[in-house]
Amino acid sequence: MSDGPLIVQSDRTLLLETDHPDAAACRAAIAAFAELERSPEHVHTYRVTSLALWNARAAGHDAEEVVDALLHWSRYSVPQSLLVDVAETMARYGRVVLDVDAVHGLVLRSQDRPVLEEIVRTKAVAGLIGPRIDGETVAVSRSERGRLKQALLKIGWPAEDRAGYVDGAAHPIALRSDAFELRGYQLQAVDAFSAAGSGVVVLPCGSGKTLVGAAAMAATGARTLILVTNVVAGRQWRTELLARTTLTDAEIGEYSGQRKEIRPVTIATYQILSARRGGLYPHLEVFSAEDWGLIVYDEVHLLPAPVFRMTAEIQSRRRLGLTATLVREDGREGDVFSLIGPKRFDAPWRDIEAQGWIAPASCTEIRVTLTDEERMAYALAEAEDRYRVGATAGSKLHVVSRLCEQAAARHEPVLVIGQYLDQLDQLGRRLDAPVLTGKTPVRQREALFEAFRRGEIPVLVVSKVANFSVDLPDASIAIQVSGTFGSRQEEAQRLGRVLRPKADGRQAHFFTVVARDTNDQEFAARRQRFLAEQGYAYRIADADADVEWLDRQGG
Repeated sequence: MSDGPLIVQSDRTLLLETDHPDAAACRAAIAAFAELERSPEHVHTYRVTSLALWNARAAGHDAEEVVDALLHWSRYSVPQSLLVDVAETMARYGRVVLDVDAVHGLVLRSQDRPVLEEIVRTKAVAGLIGPRIDGETVAVSRSERGRLKQALLKIGWPAEDRAGYVDGAAHPIALRSDAFELRGYQLQAVDAFSAAGSGVVVLPCGSGKTLVGAAAMAATGARTLILVTNVVAGRQWRTELLARTTLTDAEIGEYSGQRKEIRPVTIATYQILSARRGGLYPHLEVFSAEDWGLIVYDEVHLLPAPVFRMTAEIQSRRRLGLTATLVREDGREGDVFSLIGPKRFDAPWRDIEAQGWIAPASCTEIRVTLTDEERMAYALAEAEDRYRVGATAGSKLHVVSRLCEQAAARHEPVLVIGQYLDQLDQLGRRLDAPVLTGKTPVRQREALFEAFRRGEIPVLVVSKVANFSVDLPDASIAIQVSGTFGSRQEEAQRLGRVLRPKADGRQAHFFTVVARDTNDQEFAARRQRFLAEQGYAYRIADADADVEWLDRQGG
């Protein structure tokens, strides 16, 4: 027995004692192969899942590393059954390989013949493969490459895809060495992607994922399709590419609801690709016909189902997914693994913070006691309406106002973020601040964001349209008043809005205002799980106490 911070259990759960002096080092070691499930005050629960182990294997970690980490950090002896299970699970990755044969084209191979026999007789796979070539090889139609990888993952035999990629139409792209220099972790991410040809890079918001994408484009040197969450994000990509690469304005096209330009580098929104007409996806067909050499998926954790379908059909193209978190609320992480590629590079948020590339952040949950009238309204609401009733309670307004007043005294810009439009309109009136929602025209959105960046607007009230890919480097305080139930990915993205490094080095603050004794409080605890995994601790403040919150949090 040692004095380690970790308790390893035979059901694949890991219990991390957060107050232990080695907790941060242990968390960093297990993050590559374990997923956080629960994060109360003193003990966090992780689970070693098969997908996490396969992602770790694809990223270059082997079973010996995982076993060594468990043995090194565990307080008690590690169950032998778990160590065996870890080794055998990781060994399943790559036992079957997709490859190209000079005579037969795309093939599925396995030197483990019983495994291949099991696979070809599985109903989910049988319709996706062709005739047997020999005892170790089966022909595969190129059009089924993506769907076959999905099916193999679901039956527990993830394939290593060595079939390679077409180059696509060449288009030279170079980074402007006079404009910037890639950071060490960005170079590592690009190298990891380039060596594989497909996969996902996981980096914190504000750490320069766009620059990783630009460097990958330069390394590929081909026509590139960039898929983004919205038009504002797409235009920020354009701005960055013009500033950081040799691309000219004429070489970059926008394909959205407003414009339909296809150029050597084309930036399209997920929304337009998912637009359906007469049961078909006409824009998907347009893009599938182009000779792309690289497809970049920004915020890959938000990929909609129709784009998954397109991706399954274009497995011969190099694919790069960029995200701050691989968490998907729809549970389709396996499809990201199969179709975009496994995780190739992941940098812990706290490591990037320690290097000074993102701002240090303090997270505080402020609990508000509802009035008797609000409590009764919550109690009488239908079950499906209770979250909205609690999350939009008027008792939150005073807390938000006070936080904004304190921020104004320090000349710190504030983002107020919420889910419900009526609540945001009410806050806009109370704070005398502009409100930006999905209904705000793109041109007006860009003008408001720019005014906020310049300091002309001290407070900006925003809906979930500001969750993703919005560069607001001077925002140092975010106040969350409502969210998408228990969405961990949304919590990570919202904290990310204030993580851009500040010119004066000041700390970022992320406040979540929560209605006590409602499911608003329960959902807040769920949302915080991902950030807890990254090492961020939420402090609890009581809105009923006479507390100067910013002073208390070191503002």
